[in-house]
Amino acid sequence: MLKKLMVAALLATTAAVPGMAQTEDNRDIVVTAKKGRVATAVFAKERFMQSPRLSPDGKKIALMMTANGVDNLGWYDVDSASPKPEFFAKAQEFREAGDRTVGGWQWVGNRTIVFTLASREIIGGQRGDVTRLVAYNIETKKLTPIAWEDTGSYANIEYVDHDEEFALIQRNTLKDQAFGRAEVIRFDFKTGKMSMVQRPNLEVSNWYIDGKGVVRAGSGYDSKTGKERLMYRSNEKEVLKTVQNAADQTFTEAAIYPSVFLDEPDMAIATSNKDGFRKVYKVNMKTMEIVGPPMFQLKGYDVDGVIPNEDQNNVAGYSFTTTRSGARFTDPKLAEIQAALNETFGAGKVTISSTDRGDNRVIAFVGAPNQAGAYYLFDTVTGKIRLLGYLNAILGEAELNPTETIIYKASDGMDIPAVVTWPRHRPHRKNLPVVVLPHGGPFGVRDTENFYTEASWHQALAELGYVVIKPNYRGSGGYGREFVKEGRKPTGYGKRMQDDKNDAVTWFAAQGYIDPKRACIMGWSYGGYAAARGAQRDPDVWRCAIAGAGVYDMAMMNRWDANNLGEFSSKFQDTSDDPNGISSAQNTDGRWAPILIVAGLRDARIPIEQSRTLVSRLKGSGKKEDIDFRYIEQPKGTHNLPYEDVHIEWLTETEAWLRRFNPAYIETDPDKEPPVVVTAELK
Repeated sequence: MLKKLMVAALLATTAAVPGMAQTEDNRDIVVTAKKGRVATAVFAKERFMQSPRLSPDGKKIALMMTANGVDNLGWYDVDSASPKPEFFAKAQEFREAGDRTVGGWQWVGNRTIVFTLASREIIGGQRGDVTRLVAYNIETKKLTPIAWEDTGSYANIEYVDHDEEFALIQRNTLKDQAFGRAEVIRFDFKTGKMSMVQRPNLEVSNWYIDGKGVVRAGSGYDSKTGKERLMYRSNEKEVLKTVQNAADQTFTEAAIYPSVFLDEPDMAIATSNKDGFRKVYKVNMKTMEIVGPPMFQLKGYDVDGVIPNEDQNNVAGYSFTTTRSGARFTDPKLAEIQAALNETFGAGKVTISSTDRGDNRVIAFVGAPNQAGAYYLFDTVTGKIRLLGYLNAILGEAELNPTETIIYKASDGMDIPAVVTWPRHRPHRKNLPVVVLPHGGPFGVRDTENFYTEASWHQALAELGYVVIKPNYRGSGGYGREFVKEGRKPTGYGKRMQDDKNDAVTWFAAQGYIDPKRACIMGWSYGGYAAARGAQRDPDVWRCAIAGAGVYDMAMMNRWDANNLGEFSSKFQDTSDDPNGISSAQNTDGRWAPILIVAGLRDARIPIEQSRTLVSRLKGSGKKEDIDFRYIEQPKGTHNLPYEDVHIEWLTETEAWLRRFNPAYIETDPDKEPPVVVTAELK
């Protein structure tokens, strides 16, 4: 029945909420984008709409929207004849100590939106981030700080009772006797009263709560030894007992933590990679024994996690990522809704992102690998579908550069999956220029075919005329524990992992797709490290490099991490026995590929000294600025490329550097003239 309603509804005109989707003047973007090139700056625009969330009764939506490059948090009435968002908070990313911004948000009952307020502070002489909770009552229009007194660096909602309008909040505390330890408090949004639920425990930094609001487990981490402790109890009357306490020397997330507590005594649903790939199991929490075969698994991929049911006492489905992210629902109604949406929009294009209680109204994100995508509201009772808004108000539903996953052979025979984006204006796919774009991390992270994986830089570069290869080099996540460990070998970081990027050029050139003499490497964070390492180690492979927010002196970074992350955790990054040998800043003599270096002055993850050290040593080795290298220090920049102006600068400087050292179109190309830019920024 749902499928029939869906098809009938789609035949009707779907219109976006007034003022919430792109304007009439921009609805021809699907047509004009096919005739010419989209301007590079468009791909750095803030997302027009983010994370719309339905209230429990399905009558209201809380969401973030962008206006003039500034994110605004607000809400609106779904059933209003002229729905218009009421905004109550702005979310510009912090830059200086004391600056604040909005993080995530959720409903508590049908009249309260609780959002995270993050601020940047100077902690122990270093920039650090702290979070607080703020409640907004849509009836009184009042903003209320939630349990700020005695809250330390974070506060998170862990459990919500929508009927009674209260939440259980986990926070670390500033109280003298338990400084920095986690506790759980109960906050009543009707009365504003707060009470203690779980007092701090010296061994616990994170608490786990079941579907009845009972604290059932707690975990802790020893930053010196790396041991991860898990303590458990069957009910609130028992004392916590240690059931797991070991260090994961492989950094492959081997510990087991509960995702959902079942109503069966001591049983929970959890994920484990004990057999090499992360699968979903039923686990006896008292004994930590896995009960029975896997409840869900994928061939060749790790499972992402469990989707709990509304009562938080069972599984509604499973989330996973193969070449794209997806979900499989065990809940019959959600499975039927997913099938109906798939039939309407196409399998693999739809993700259910929010539902009301009872799943009568659903917000779905619809997009493709070459399409920024949009949010739709689906009423499962009436069968009506409504367009809420696009992720990118300029691109709308335009289908841009095609993206697919291709597995190539590394020089040692290992299979390396790569996400490849082809320039749509160059259908011949022969002897094309290429940009290799390694992801950040590096360990446990990967690229997928999603349009916005690590922003949409691959689309911006393909639009310029380049083939873009995003290699999921050894050490990347999602392909099982052994694949991560391959990158963590002493021969991995800066060596074999670096070879994987070079081997992408060799393999794709052998297929005739690219010209190996027209290759550049570009990346941010670890990708910035890889770009600089490529420029330094392999100037014969790369015509140029573009490095953002990278680590260039590994020994210096190891010391910084040891101070800020702890002795054990600092080892997650560098697994080499020769940190100087794999550091580009320690090897600035000799020939380098020309390199663009970009860094944010307010980067709280990678100190600005990393980039300044590299630049200083390049100069000391006789390299000439604006000839051998170019350095851009962004005064407003952080590790996350905040604000459109900072992000746009990164992409437009990249475009200029590529044009200078590896132009996309040359005289010998069959299509030697690039398409005209027809799509610019909205004013």
